[in-house]
Amino acid sequence: MIKKEEVYRIGRLGKAHGIKGEVSFQFDDDVFDRVDADYLVLELDGILVPFFFEEYRFRSDSVALVKFCDIDTQERARELTGCDVYFPRALAADDEAPLSLNSLVGFDIIEATTGQTVGRIAAIDDQTANVLFELEDGTLVPASEELITHIDNKQKTITIALPEGLLSL
Repeated sequence: MIKKEEVYRIGRLGKAHGIKGEVSFQFDDDVFDRVDADYLVLELDGILVPFFFEEYRFRSDSVALVKFCDIDTQERARELTGCDVYFPRALAADDEAPLSLNSLVGFDIIEATTGQTVGRIAAIDDQTANVLFELEDGTLVPASEELITHIDNKQKTITIALPEGLLSL
């Protein structure tokens, strides 16, 4: 069984496309194209299920059409509409490209000067120009590259030099 900690969200499936089972895939991270992977993980009724794909083709910088194995009709493809799509962290760790923000969900934030754990990232707030890590307790921490001093992918930690007094606001 696949656990939420083993994957991270990279997008969502949209409408069925055509009659042969293709489905549109709105993605935030193209890691599935950069890494040698032959499956994506879909969340169906709260359960994470691997779906192997036959092929995909890009429609734009953020949309691809995906043909999953054994999904060969428009009706079957419609059943997948709205599913969140995840990618295995283990496969993404082999990627030499910079980590995407979504892949950092679940990482612990460590304050650089004190070494203290500030909290665990629950979500990424990228609705404004200033991207924020939203911690499990609701605290917002800037996700600025200038503040991040180290990312340890194996330990799942991010060390950040936070401005003094930020956490007491």
